[in-house]
Amino acid sequence: MRDFSKEEILHVLKTAKKMEDGKFSDLLNGKIMASLFFEPSTRTRLSFESSMNSLGGRVIGFSDPKQSSSVKGESLQDAIKITEGYCDVIVMRHYLEGAAKLAAESANIPIINAGDGANQHPTQTFLDLYTILKFKGKLDGLTVGFLGDLKYGRTVHSLAYALSYFNVNMVFIAPESLEMPSNDLKELKDKKINCKEVESLNPVIKDLDVIYATRIQKERFSDSLEYEKVKDAFILDKSILKNAKDELIILHPLPRVNELNYDLDDTDNAVYFDQAKNGIPVRKALLALVLGKIQ
Repeated sequence: MRDFSKEEILHVLKTAKKMEDGKFSDLLNGKIMASLFFEPSTRTRLSFESSMNSLGGRVIGFSDPKQSSSVKGESLQDAIKITEGYCDVIVMRHYLEGAAKLAAESANIPIINAGDGANQHPTQTFLDLYTILKFKGKLDGLTVGFLGDLKYGRTVHSLAYALSYFNVNMVFIAPESLEMPSNDLKELKDKKINCKEVESLNPVIKDLDVIYATRIQKERFSDSLEYEKVKDAFILDKSILKNAKDELIILHPLPRVNELNYDLDDTDNAVYFDQAKNGIPVRKALLALVLGKIQ
């Protein structure tokens, strides 16, 4: 997200609205997207592929690194240099932090970061912002609570940075072992963002306009015992709404494990399935923009 100014973020969101409202079925006709997923994905991979197909483009790639030459020892740099000869844009998810930056430095075509380890997930952030804007009608003047795995949660890191361009209050709700990285907090405070850290939702629920919940990511823990200690730290159900604002919205990048009870799904506050659907107009916009087919 650090590659984007506030104006560029707003331009992407405006373009996403055009994509949702208009018909652009032939916009990327003749273009090929390579989908390189070295780490599991459902929503991100499928929404990128659906977006490319619905804009008239084609998709190649893999969703399992065992299907690639990485199992033979091929370096990421070589994989990117080879792949760019077959396509016009690469969408890549990788388990290593900084992998997308390395790929971009190795390529002469656009690289879209679909998540790099515990670092960033910028395209998720755009659809998160788009969802907040659709349901709240604004990005300024909100109090946003980030809940769950804030240490390894790349979606949290990206969204907090993006929201720092706007007049928001941020509340970080996590157990001590999963709290927001200190360098991220320092950066937010240097930008004069009003931040607060707490370990429980109850004292702050009444103040929140948005809850951004995340799962505790078992795959990020090197010690399974540490995971067991925190895996049930936050389990949200309909009872939390008793003390919340009527207009509170609950977001989640999904997949969920047990942190969101199914009894929330039918409430007006739960917008996480709409959030996932918003991946289509947002990723259409990003593909069209990086390929120079829309200004």
